[in-house]
Amino acid sequence: MAAQRPPSYRAPVTATGDETAAATRPAEPSIRRRPLWAAALAGAAVALLGGLVGLGGAEFRLPLLIGVFGLVALQAVIVNKAASLLVVVAAIPSRLAAVPLDVVAAHWFVAVSLLAGSLPGAWMGASWATRMRAATLYRVLSVLLLGIAAVFAAHHLDVIPHLALPTAVQAAVGVAAGFGIGVVAAVMGVAGGELLIPTITVLYAVDVKLAGSLSLLVSLPTMLVAFFRYSRDQAFGVLRANGGFVVAMAAGSVAGSVAGGLLLGAVPEVVLVPLVVVLLLISALKVWRHA
Repeated sequence: MAAQRPPSYRAPVTATGDETAAATRPAEPSIRRRPLWAAALAGAAVALLGGLVGLGGAEFRLPLLIGVFGLVALQAVIVNKAASLLVVVAAIPSRLAAVPLDVVAAHWFVAVSLLAGSLPGAWMGASWATRMRAATLYRVLSVLLLGIAAVFAAHHLDVIPHLALPTAVQAAVGVAAGFGIGVVAAVMGVAGGELLIPTITVLYAVDVKLAGSLSLLVSLPTMLVAFFRYSRDQAFGVLRANGGFVVAMAAGSVAGSVAGGLLLGAVPEVVLVPLVVVLLLISALKVWRHA
């Protein structure tokens, strides 16, 4: 005779990859309740620091979203992406005023090469992020923060050699680099300027000022692709449920970015570069510990 099963018995169900990933993060957004001025101040502070060294500040905003405001990994990435998107949109007019549109348009080959890789890279990066277990995503974010610290230090120490490649090879390398940057930007919720600017200056031999404008033209469509992909995930509800928080942080980020840009060069690089590298390393450690 077959053994009687208790009434509460349920046969085990094997979860798919998507279901496993979804089970590792909360279905409802869970921002710790903080005053909106705290969100605006945090956004302004990290953007100010980023602006002083030519970054958007999203690299520093991500650890704050996780450690201070209590978001789990994917929710923090999505909020970071929304704030970064608004910062990029706000920065485009001032960049076009600094570098005329006809000068930027003359380097269309740079933008097209990078976009050919960054657009599919952004889609795939966002897809991977939504399917990762939360613990895995924390570790990936930590490793990427370490990588950005290394690229940032190498770029400012001018130890990356400039490449002189044939046009066809340059285009192929640009597509491959764009794909990798698109993946990283999507997974971290950043604009990608910290990787795009060194890539453009090294690969295409343009000055940093023009590279900054070109990076924005690549970043915006790349971010929109990742943002659309994230909108299909349940964690996207963090934006709908916490609109005031997101707007306050984005507004602070825009203000801080503008202030940092105006103060660019006011603090010596010999002070700023080590400070930024140390902060990125600390951020990487703190995000890793969340796993």
